[in-house]
Amino acid sequence: MKTLFIGGVKSGKSRLAEAYILQHYPNQKPIYLATTEWLDDEMRQRIAIHQARRQEQFITVEEPVNLLAAIQNADCPVLIECVTMWLNNQLYHGKTEAEILAELEAVLQWSGDVVLVHNEVGFGIIPDNALARQFVDLSGKAAQLMGQYCDRVYFCSAGLMLAMK
Repeated sequence: MKTLFIGGVKSGKSRLAEAYILQHYPNQKPIYLATTEWLDDEMRQRIAIHQARRQEQFITVEEPVNLLAAIQNADCPVLIECVTMWLNNQLYHGKTEAEILAELEAVLQWSGDVVLVHNEVGFGIIPDNALARQFVDLSGKAAQLMGQYCDRVYFCSAGLMLAMK
C-alpha cells in the first residue's frame, strides 16, 4: 500500500501521516525516513520538534539523498518525511530531473508499504528565478507521479485531511 499526504507548510500533514501509519500498522514499528539536512538553527529546531513528537514509536533512519537504498531491505512500513526536502537535496547534489524522478518511481514500485509526505508548492505565483521555477516544476511532477502510484492520497489543511483517492 502506498499513501500520500500532501499539503502546505504547517498544514498538519506530518502529524497526520505519523498518526495514520501508527494506526494502520499497529503491530509493527515503522521506519521514519527523515530526509531533512539541518543547515541552520531554525531548521534544527523544526527537526527537534519532529523528533520529540515521534519519540520511540518509530525506527528513525536519517537519509537525505538515497531513498531507495535506505528502504529496499526494510521489512516494516516506511514513512518518508519528506519528499519535498528530498527533492531539494537532490537538486543541491546536482541530480538531473530524470534521475530524481526515476528514483522516486523506483521507491513507489518497491513492494513494501510506504507513507509519503509532500508539500504542495503549486498554489503560489510563478517564481522569479530559474532555480525556484525548476524546484516548483519538479515538485509538481513528483506530486503527479506519487498521485498516480499511491493507493490513497490525502490533502491536508488546517490540521485536517481530505481523501482525494
